[in-house]
Amino acid sequence: MAHIQVPEGVPGIRSLVMFRPETGQYLYELAQVLLRGESPLSEADRELIAAYVSHRNECFFCCNSHAAAARCLYGTDAGVVDGVLADMQRAPVTEKLKALLHIAGKVQVLGKEVTEEDVAAARAHGANDREIHDTVLIAATFCMFNRYVDGLASFTPTEPEAYAAMGERMATKGYVLPTPVS
Repeated sequence: MAHIQVPEGVPGIRSLVMFRPETGQYLYELAQVLLRGESPLSEADRELIAAYVSHRNECFFCCNSHAAAARCLYGTDAGVVDGVLADMQRAPVTEKLKALLHIAGKVQVLGKEVTEEDVAAARAHGANDREIHDTVLIAATFCMFNRYVDGLASFTPTEPEAYAAMGERMATKGYVLPTPVS
């Protein structure tokens, strides 16, 4: 049960955004730009970064919903999502993506944990400044989203089917502000 009175049965951040749409609209716009806007990183890779950071933060809702979106976007390569969440270093992803996920993991701990060596390693595997920037911003943003969702104890479904449906919606429609509750 949420710590505040939000629409009953509406999961995760959606209920919080419906509670306070005047702030929620900006959170959704930020998610839309970061995860669906123009970027040299694929939408699938950006969703995977969000899921990875959420997994490290133990935010069940955000991890599962963004992992589901990443699976939809990866299509036949959906198994990479579970591989990264199980063991990022052994996952079947490129060395560049591993280096970017490593940076995201450092941001999840503390932004100052990211070192010149981490950035140099990402660059050595082909990452450019925009990819490094977008990775850090996605990681930092999802730390905030995870704390928002868990800090207010929003409703978190446990059924995998609920996340599959969310992932499909997020993958196809992006991040659209839900209808406010009167």
